[in-house]
Amino acid sequence: MSVHHHGHKHQTGRVLQWSLLATILFVVVELIAGLRAGSLALISDAGHNFTDALSLVLAAIGLYLESRPADSVKTYGYHRAGVLTAFVNALTLVGISLFIFYEAWQRFFHPRAVQEWTMFWVAAAAVALNGGIMWGLHRDKDRDLNIRAAFMHMLGDAISSMAIVGGAVLIYFTGLNVIDPILSVLIGALIIWTAWDIIKESLNVLLEGLPRGTELAQVTQALQRVEGVIDVHDLHIWSLGSSAHALSCHVLIQDMPPSESNSILQRINDLLGKFHIHHTTIQFEHTNCALSEKPCSLLVTAHQHEHES
Repeated sequence: MSVHHHGHKHQTGRVLQWSLLATILFVVVELIAGLRAGSLALISDAGHNFTDALSLVLAAIGLYLESRPADSVKTYGYHRAGVLTAFVNALTLVGISLFIFYEAWQRFFHPRAVQEWTMFWVAAAAVALNGGIMWGLHRDKDRDLNIRAAFMHMLGDAISSMAIVGGAVLIYFTGLNVIDPILSVLIGALIIWTAWDIIKESLNVLLEGLPRGTELAQVTQALQRVEGVIDVHDLHIWSLGSSAHALSCHVLIQDMPPSESNSILQRINDLLGKFHIHHTTIQFEHTNCALSEKPCSLLVTAHQHEHES
């Protein structure tokens, strides 16, 4: 399974490299075409494409770092690297959008003539390029937040390029150059919309939040139903990366030798596997440990008090 997954990552890495090369070449073409055609929509799309190139660089760096093994300093490995790059990536998108809004605002007051056919063909080429890259990345987008950030960039750019194709046709038939800055504003809004979800999810991972789709009460109740478990407390669940989740908790059990409690631990870990949690730290406390340790007796009496009330 791990060999297959590693092969998958290597394949995705190659897709990212070729996509990056194609995107950088296209940014240059689109920027020159946008300046010559006097189209802010094309220039802003070139800006969006440039952030696509940046997102592919960050995704490739994130993918490389995530695949590095854990060491004596980064004991959990480099899972967070991909999440951090996704976060930086999304913030750059917001910055680009604000610049587009400012430029569009200027254009509303000073409309400029636009060469609509240049707009049409360059935007059509952008749709084809982004569609091809999205097809290359679609397999890994659900597994990796970092790849999803790059995929969302591409999706946003493909939609905005389609809007430019439609806008060019409208300008041709109506002669309204104001359509150009209107498209730019729509592209900017779309960029912020795609960035917001990634900012929210990556920030949740960086702030040790509960993994997306996981409910604390649901996990607690499931653990309390495990045979041999009396109570569960100090439960923490967090994400190491976009797909690696960890848990730590204290579990109250009957007084028994470790050889017997091992079967309870096995049942707990089997259950947590169903929640996609594979890094676990379980501390057992037993009901009779009040005889041996003071801090433990305080914990136990507190639990017994809770049960009585």
